Amino acid sequence: MQTKINNSIIELIQGDITEQGTDAIVNAANEQLLLGSGVAGAIRMKGGIKIQQACDKLAPIATGQAVITTAGNLKAKRIIHAVGPIQGQAIEDEKLAQATLNSLKLAEENNIKSISFPAISTGVFGFPMASCARIMLSVAVEYLKAGTNIERVVFCLFDNNARDIFVQTLKILLKS
Repeated sequence: MQTKINNSIIELIQGDITEQGTDAIVNAANEQLLLGSGVAGAIRMKGGIKIQQACDKLAPIATGQAVITTAGNLKAKRIIHAVGPIQGQAIEDEKLAQATLNSLKLAEENNIKSISFPAISTGVFGFPMASCARIMLSVAVEYLKAGTNIERVVFCLFDNNARDIFVQTLKILLKS
């Protein structure tokens, strides 16, 4: 699914974020920026050791924050490492919104025209997919409505179920 907001496009796809050719991809990171499992592990395996070495120089960062590094051997040029909340922490929704917003701001500051997000915090951090979709899409839509140089925001979801949840959520957001 694609939709245009101002001069930007939001696109929802099912796929492997490490294969995205956008200017940047977002890593669902932990505070220590250790590329362990899930999205981060796939990034480490395909992108190479230079990514972890760059992360080591920037760690630690707080939940809700984001930093940018090289993308190593990946198709993307840069990786934005955003720390989402662990389910059960206080103010999880606000922290996920901040991680999304800070990723978009960092992309803008670095002249990134296209960015791919995973469903941050929905893996080992246990955040509910429907809540993730509502929060991340709301932040992205509002950011794009305000005007930006980012041309394309992709939500690259791991499976069809996640993509379907994001599609339904975006349809609801666009009606309101």
